[in-house]
Amino acid sequence: MDIEDIRNICLALPGVREDIKWENDLCFLIADKMFCVVNLKGALNVTFKVPDDAFEVWISRDGVKPAPYLARAKWIQLLDLQNVNIQEIKESIQKSYEIIKAKLPKKVRESLWKNG
Repeated sequence: MDIEDIRNICLALPGVREDIKWENDLCFLIADKMFCVVNLKGALNVTFKVPDDAFEVWISRDGVKPAPYLARAKWIQLLDLQNVNIQEIKESIQKSYEIIKAKLPKKVRESLWKNG
């Protein structure tokens, strides 16, 4: 799995756009809210939100840690994508998208389907 695979997963979701933040991170956003972040320098790692009840399970796995600055909001960082199968990464990114989307105002969520 590489950065293009992550981009394809994220950009296939309705209303998603990408942006570079902090000069080093490719961020995927829905209505200006991040749901996935990929570093652009160094070894590939992916950061995304997980359901609250899955956070401890995720961070107990090899190659996974609480995401810097975002762990209190139950975000994780996959440091070694080889320890997680592609389908699980895809489903987890989609779940992160759904979690963030659910917090958006109803009008914004509805507009995603019209525009995305």
